[in-house]
Amino acid sequence: MLVRLQKILSAAGIASRRAAEKLIVEGRVSVNGQVVRELGTRADPDRDEIRFDDRRVKTTQRHRYVLLNKPRGYVTTRSDPQGRPTVMHLLKGVREYVYPVGRLDYDSEGLLILTNDGDLAARLTHPRHEVDRVYEARVLGVPDHHDLERLRKGVTIDGRRTSPAEITLVPEGPALRRERASQARLRITIHEGRTRQVRKMLEAIGHPVRELRRIRIGPLVDPSLKSGAFRELTEGEVQHLKQAVGIHRKSQIPNPKSQGSLIPNP
Repeated sequence: MLVRLQKILSAAGIASRRAAEKLIVEGRVSVNGQVVRELGTRADPDRDEIRFDDRRVKTTQRHRYVLLNKPRGYVTTRSDPQGRPTVMHLLKGVREYVYPVGRLDYDSEGLLILTNDGDLAARLTHPRHEVDRVYEARVLGVPDHHDLERLRKGVTIDGRRTSPAEITLVPEGPALRRERASQARLRITIHEGRTRQVRKMLEAIGHPVRELRRIRIGPLVDPSLKSGAFRELTEGEVQHLKQAVGIHRKSQIPNPKSQGSLIPNP
């Protein structure tokens, strides 16, 4: 059965489909000893010898699903040309080739999924599946009702309007209000994945971000996961994520004692 090469690489956990296209164009992939640079090339994963950086691509492997609480000061990529620390430096003991699903800025923190399940990764990052991402942002100044309504209806960033967002002004105790009188905390729900989107949205209304943290991805939350720590997703969590993006499969009822937290699919 002939399958697009980028899909084979993604299914093998080499990279997301989009990243795999770049690897092909760069000449890092060969089929039966011939370097392939043309996108759309198909191969038979059961019969053809497919290599990435001269290493045989294994088309069948165990899928890994890792949840990381990314701290500030790490790049969300497998490697960085500038030599900055990446999220991969935090995954001690994970031997499979996993990669980040989406991105969190260098200065942002919070939940990040890493996997070698190319189908799930592609669906989670595609806007048509409208998987919610929930962030908490501390901003300079206190947005008024007009500012919040602009965010809810969509603002223009990079020449394109954002989709409507859910915005809540998070109340704080009296002590914090006095200490941070010129700041506010917002909870923001979006389902797009544009570069630095939340920061640019808040800059557009004149309230730049001081701190930004992602607290939920689709149905997945885990407030107990410490900064810099990671864990495997439970079977139940994986199935909830798959259901959120339209991948349906019969499975056992999740163990109620599983670690982590799930909320109903929005």
